[in-house]
Amino acid sequence: MNALPTPPESRSPLGRRPLLALGAAATAVLLLVGAAVVLSSRHEPERIGYFADWNVANRGYTVNELRRSGAPADLTRIMWAFGGIDDDGLCHIPEGRHDQPWELYQRRYTADESVNGRADEYEQELAGGLNQLRQLRAEYPDLGASLSLGGWNWSVNFSTAARTQESRAAFVASCLDLWLRGDLPVRGDEPQGGAGAGAGVFDGIDLDWEWPGGDGNPDNVVHADDPANFTLLAAEFRRQMDALSRETGQDYVLSVSLPGGPDHAEAYEPEVFDHVDFATVQGYDFSGPWSTHTAHHSNLYAPDFDPRANSVDQAVRRYLDLGADPGQLVMGVPAFGRGWQGVPAGDDGRGQRAERAADDDYDGPTRPFDQLEEMDGRRFLDEESGAYWVYDGDEWWTYDNTEVVELKGDYVREHGLAGMMVWNLDMDPDGALVRAMRESLD
Repeated sequence: MNALPTPPESRSPLGRRPLLALGAAATAVLLLVGAAVVLSSRHEPERIGYFADWNVANRGYTVNELRRSGAPADLTRIMWAFGGIDDDGLCHIPEGRHDQPWELYQRRYTADESVNGRADEYEQELAGGLNQLRQLRAEYPDLGASLSLGGWNWSVNFSTAARTQESRAAFVASCLDLWLRGDLPVRGDEPQGGAGAGAGVFDGIDLDWEWPGGDGNPDNVVHADDPANFTLLAAEFRRQMDALSRETGQDYVLSVSLPGGPDHAEAYEPEVFDHVDFATVQGYDFSGPWSTHTAHHSNLYAPDFDPRANSVDQAVRRYLDLGADPGQLVMGVPAFGRGWQGVPAGDDGRGQRAERAADDDYDGPTRPFDQLEEMDGRRFLDEESGAYWVYDGDEWWTYDNTEVVELKGDYVREHGLAGMMVWNLDMDPDGALVRAMRESLD
């Protein structure tokens, strides 16, 4: 196994870009005085968790439930998923089936539901999940929070937003106004919202366009120049976020979410890494219900039974070859497994032709980490490929347990990567995977 290049010790800490308000002379003094400290210390690894806000309503997983898990003490950043983009290519909060505005900033929490143990008042300008996140960050002041735009379902209009210089400028301005300045819409006679009502909840934006160039949601608007426009969009976010930094004196973090598959990765330009603080790499979904044979979906290396399989290592190397610094890449790990049924017993169920995918569970034929840990059946760890599975009767499930996370943490440290990310936090309700991430990166 060839070692990946180690990033320079003097690299600026991720997500801690120097405040642009500092003058050149002051910056030079800081560099001279602090050079020995910078050169002799390493930035704390990123430990990032996605919070799926729809599961507040769907599964009762509130920010306070996250707090009770203990995970915030082990995280450096929360990615709040997802922000929407309207047909005009502007950031907005869709009212839709789940009434996102109500859940996000209007729902009044009781004392038992609330992070700070106090009931919301009717007249307060910010309520809902965003107020709970603000309270959590007050309790954990070193915990960052980014609003993640897009995702599988809400990347439909990304291409429209990124299409021209004018559309990019308008889109970015709308996102910064809504999510960083916190200018939330006022709805009817409700007292929540208004200019600055959500200020300070988020200090970052994450671009989760799935995917520039196509092969995403069938409803997505797609243009041939999406990959180039994605780079230009990242540059526009960086420009406007830096301008906002000069205005507020606060640092803002820009990140992108990158796919783990080889076909998708070819769509990205190397220049995108010039504009972002870090990029998360989705180290999962290498197999799934579309696969006729059982296969690991988040293996660190290609396993012996399928040497041509995709892997986390291959995904990371693709972006390094594209031009990313190792210290920009955050390895994504899943808090869910993929399953099949009607699986023959050969090779403990690995690489076997299955009758069909497992029955729908959490979200299709997937199952969250905590439930997978409680399954009956025989369990196996392949340390060489960094993969784990459970074989229960004729049902076969592959997922990451804490031992696999430890192996992946070793890889991150060995190769100088930026850290680790988990999708998503409600699938790890006791915080076991998040603790394993932190312990493996210490």
